[in-house]
Amino acid sequence: MNKHIKKVAVIGSGIMGSGIACHFANIGVEVLLLDIVPRELTDKEKAKGLSLKDTAVRNRLVNDSLIAALKSKPSPIYHQDFSKRIRTGNLEDDIAKVAGVDWIIEVVVERLDIKKQVFESLEKHRTPGTLITSNTSGIPINFMSEGRSEDFQQHFCGTHFFNPARYLKLFEIIPGPKTKPEVLDFLNSYGEKFLGKTSVVAKDTPAFIGNRIGIFSIMSLFHAVKELDLTVEEVDKLTGPVIGRPKSATFRTVDVVGLDTLVHVANGIHENCPKDERHELFKLPEFIETMAENKWYGSKSGQGFYKKVKNDKGKSEILTLDLNSMDYRSKKSAKFGTLELTKSVDKVIDRFNILVGGKDKAGEFYRKSFGVLFAYVTHRIPEISDELYKIDDAMKAGFGWEHGPFQIWDAIGLDKGLELIAAEGQKAAAWVEEMKSAGVKSFYEVNDGATYFYDVQKKSMLKVPGQDAFIILDNIRKTKEVYKNSGVVIEDLGDGILNVEFQSKMNTIGGDVLAGINKGIDLAEKDFQGLVVGNQAANFSVGANIGMIFMMAVEQEYDELNMAVKMFQDTMMRMRYSSIPTISAPHGMCLGGGCELSLHADKVVAAAETYIGLVEFGVGVIPGGGGSKEMALRASDTFRKNDVELNVLQEYFLTIGMAKVSTSAYEAFDLGILQKGKDVVVVNKDRQIATAKAYAKLMAESGYTQPIRRMDVKVLGKQALGMFLVGTDSMEAGHYISEHDKKIANKLAYVMAGGDLSETSYVSEQYLLDIEREAFLSLCTERKTLERIQHMLKTGKPLRN
Repeated sequence: MNKHIKKVAVIGSGIMGSGIACHFANIGVEVLLLDIVPRELTDKEKAKGLSLKDTAVRNRLVNDSLIAALKSKPSPIYHQDFSKRIRTGNLEDDIAKVAGVDWIIEVVVERLDIKKQVFESLEKHRTPGTLITSNTSGIPINFMSEGRSEDFQQHFCGTHFFNPARYLKLFEIIPGPKTKPEVLDFLNSYGEKFLGKTSVVAKDTPAFIGNRIGIFSIMSLFHAVKELDLTVEEVDKLTGPVIGRPKSATFRTVDVVGLDTLVHVANGIHENCPKDERHELFKLPEFIETMAENKWYGSKSGQGFYKKVKNDKGKSEILTLDLNSMDYRSKKSAKFGTLELTKSVDKVIDRFNILVGGKDKAGEFYRKSFGVLFAYVTHRIPEISDELYKIDDAMKAGFGWEHGPFQIWDAIGLDKGLELIAAEGQKAAAWVEEMKSAGVKSFYEVNDGATYFYDVQKKSMLKVPGQDAFIILDNIRKTKEVYKNSGVVIEDLGDGILNVEFQSKMNTIGGDVLAGINKGIDLAEKDFQGLVVGNQAANFSVGANIGMIFMMAVEQEYDELNMAVKMFQDTMMRMRYSSIPTISAPHGMCLGGGCELSLHADKVVAAAETYIGLVEFGVGVIPGGGGSKEMALRASDTFRKNDVELNVLQEYFLTIGMAKVSTSAYEAFDLGILQKGKDVVVVNKDRQIATAKAYAKLMAESGYTQPIRRMDVKVLGKQALGMFLVGTDSMEAGHYISEHDKKIANKLAYVMAGGDLSETSYVSEQYLLDIEREAFLSLCTERKTLERIQHMLKTGKPLRN
């Protein structure tokens, strides 16, 4: 199907509908967002003398919903300007406009009768051939299109986005009885390529794939929590980042999503899946029924498993629900010996063997949880999916699991997983024993850089489809390794392009990482054509290794510290002034030194979800790896004859001084960190390394020439320095900043002004780097700076003096 999506209509502007509308706006699509017309005036409307005929009244619901969505945090939109791509209206005055869209997405209340009424109205105006889909989370797709035209049914299916639509990657596509195969193929490709989703074609079964397995996992835990005498805090400790799940873990996630939503889906599965072998598990336990009766739904109702209150001292405090007494109490700490054993294990996938072997309550919890989960997912094939990898994909993309059930089972081992199942009195589906008898010992394997999965029907390993657009570093690391040290692995991506992958803790940048970057450039200049710096960890890099800086400063090893900072600066300059193109591929957190690296690459290929900034002020220093120099240079390049140059310089100064961090890659353009016309953004992070490689190859083949070092950076000297010093004096006098904050800001001002030159001058980058390094080192001797660094190392949070 050769179709181009230029305009979509979203019907229903609730939290989900507005979120979907915003995400289409994120990728540049024009959106028509429609909702019902209010039947009554508000007091404000009455006071204004408005009537039910006024447009402002008729569009009130849709406009209020969209405004609320745009104000919500985390934001559903990459950049507030993108909201201009959304037009609002109502289902009476504006429904005829759907004739001009390419895709209609229904997101109204989860009632079949209402959905069918909406489809009947839409069909009167829909242009034949227009895609039309429902975002239902559980209503059978085959019921919805009954009575509609042949063309409607052929272009109709379910497209289930997960909430929030911007952040959760799962995009379930559920065919109706007459959906054309080419429609499914198009949506599958569009979801992955344009929306940045993990597209999964699911069967039309209750709750589809993600919610069927996800709600089972939660309900299983609900029933086990009292049996194992676990508290809410203990469960959230056990089901969070330690096993590659979100920080909100289980109970806090339910509070955020809403207990009413979970109850609705669980009841739907219980009612509609009577033959499910774990049918009774979907029956609500008593404490959940009590919470539902009390409307303790979570964040939306002000209390759930957690409750925020003001204590006797007037400070906010989070209370926790005691599942035995059903009263709220102060939070308790949760500690387990088994979890302590995993602290030195960085990779989540390597922790599971340790966790299921635990001798305490945690080990018992994991054995029980994984045992019942492994059994359950085997019986869902072929009921909800013919392919096991789709179950893993759905859990990773929809529920934020780092690893799906079958991947976890592989990590534990096939035989050990079967032991856990048997210990819980369960049995795996027959196909697992058949697989084992055939000599197949795992659900996945990697061959020639590609992932293969065990196909239950064909009883053989098949290649997971759709991988050709991706480069999966985990799959190529062993066979394509060119160089390795304790901080990096350098892989050959093919076509003459190398990749430098950070391997340090939190991808911090220390001596080994810098050595690895230099080695990568050496190798690329000698035998290759280009270099990518990218990884597929949770975050690109949280910055320089401040622990190393702290130790050198405490030991007063200033010569060594000077050499370390100079090595960082020199490495950044090699990123810019090598004979091959260098590409940075940031994603997630890209802070401090990670940001400086991206500032010096020839091109940045950023994931849309990149939170990037120069945050060194938080630890009492200025950017010392070329970041301060670079912001002065970029300000210089922005100066125009008609610009007030001091104002331009001040904006770049404030980006550092206020430690601004973008909430998306698109916001980084506003901060001057990414550059329009040069740097690019990719919505699907899975495509990022492949896209970065393609740009490196294109630049090399287009005749890349090593840049000439800059000697023409315009600095404003005393004119700018005086302005900054007056400003910091005023800020301190007004108690907006501390004395130490002022000292840091003045050091930054000195660098960005180019020193105390008597007049506007043109200087080299190296001149700025030298005074940047001098300023950085002088701040490292400050007691307040060392206190801040020490606090950051202990807590992971900046300290303000």
